[in-house]
Amino acid sequence: MMRTRPLKVALLGCGVVGSEVTRIMTTHADDLAARIGAPVELAGIAVRRPDRVREGVPAELVTTDATALVKRGDIDVVIEVIGGIEPARTLITTAFEHGASVVSANKALVAADGAALHAAAEAKGADLYYEAAVAGAIPLVRPLRESLAGDKVNRVLGIVNGTTNFILDKMDSTGAGYSEALDEATALGYAEADPTADVEGFDAAAKAAILAGIAFHTRVTIDDVHREGLTEVTASDIASAKRMGCTVKLLAICERAEDGASVTARVHPAMIPLTHPLASVREAYNAVFVEAEAAGQLMFYGPGAGGAPTASAVLGDLVAVCRNKLAGATGPGESAYTRLPVSPMGAVVTRYHISLDVADKPGVLAQVANIFADHGVSIDTVRQSGKDGEASLVIVTHRAADAALSSTVGALRELDTVRGVASIMRVEGE
Repeated sequence: MMRTRPLKVALLGCGVVGSEVTRIMTTHADDLAARIGAPVELAGIAVRRPDRVREGVPAELVTTDATALVKRGDIDVVIEVIGGIEPARTLITTAFEHGASVVSANKALVAADGAALHAAAEAKGADLYYEAAVAGAIPLVRPLRESLAGDKVNRVLGIVNGTTNFILDKMDSTGAGYSEALDEATALGYAEADPTADVEGFDAAAKAAILAGIAFHTRVTIDDVHREGLTEVTASDIASAKRMGCTVKLLAICERAEDGASVTARVHPAMIPLTHPLASVREAYNAVFVEAEAAGQLMFYGPGAGGAPTASAVLGDLVAVCRNKLAGATGPGESAYTRLPVSPMGAVVTRYHISLDVADKPGVLAQVANIFADHGVSIDTVRQSGKDGEASLVIVTHRAADAALSSTVGALRELDTVRGVASIMRVEGE
C-alpha cells in the first residue's frame, strides 16, 4: 500500500545536472512514486543566480538561501549537485544534522573527505549515496559496494573521464596532435573552457580514490592517488603504440598488492593492447574493468558524463534512499575495515615504453643496455633507427618497479651518447 504523504526533496544546484533531475522528477513522478512506495515532492531548489532562466523549473521553488533550505526540518532527502568542497561540505553536514539523507554527485568532496561525511551520516542515522560521483550513468559504486560485497576485488582499471578519452581517440584515429584534438573537444562541448581538471587528471584521480576505497574496503583520498595528465602525449607516442599493437588511454588504476598487504591508486596515460576490452572504448565514453577473485573479469561501459546520464544515477540513488526512509533503515555506509596502506608510486610494478634520442655510432646500444642491467630493469624488446649521426632507440621493458625505472632514466640522462629522453609511457592491461 502506497503512503500518501510525500517524501520531501531539496535540490542544491540547478545547472545541467540539476535541471535534468528536476525534469525527471516532474515527468516521471508517478513512476517514481510507484517504485518508492510514496510520492516524492521537490520542496525547494537552491541556486546562486535566481534570475537565470531555467526552463521547466518552478520559479516558486527557487531560493538563494541553501542553508535555510537544508535546515527546514521537513526535508527527507537533499540532492547536492553544486560540486566543489565548500559550501557543499557544510551544506551536506547541516542536512545530516537536521535529519535528511543526502544524494551527491560531488566526486571532489567525496574523494577528499568521504570518511568524515560517512561518519556524520552514521551519527545521525542518515544515508550518503554518491553513484553519480563516478562515471555518470554507469553503475559502479553500488555493484562494488553491494553486488561484489561477498567477493575480493583485486584490480579496477578504467577510463573514467570522457574528455580525455575523446582527445586520445581523435589523436589515434586522425593523427591529430594534442592541441588540435583538444580544440575539437572544446568545440563539441566535451571540454570545458578551462580543461585543467580533465586533461591534468584531477577529475580521474578523484574517481580513482572513490573506487579504490570501495573496492578494497580501505580509506583512500585523492591525495593518495598518483596523478599524471595527458598534455605531454604526442602524435609520436600514439604512433609508437600502434606499432606495438596498442592504443593510448588515460587510465585510473587501483590495485591490491600481490601479498594483499597494501593497495595502489594512480592515474596516468598508458599503452594498452588492442585486444583488451578497454582499447575499443571510443569518443567520450567511459568504461571500467573490474577483476575479482570469484566473479572474474567484469566490464562496465557507458556515457560517463552529461546532464541526463548523471541525473539518471542521481535518481537511482534517490529511489534507494527514499525506500530506506520508508523502511526506517539506512543503506551501506563506509567499509574501511581492512585499513590497508596506500603504497607510493615508486613501488608500482609495470612495463615501460621508453623512447631515447641517441648518437648514431657503435656501442651506444650496449651502453644503454648496461644501464638497464645495472638498475635491475630487464629489457623485452629494442627497436633502433637512425641516420646522419642521430638515432632513436625504442625500448620496451619487462615488468619493473617505478622507482627502478626512474633511477635507470636518471642514469641514461648522464650518458654523453644519449641526447634526450623523448618519452616514457607505461604499458598496462597485459
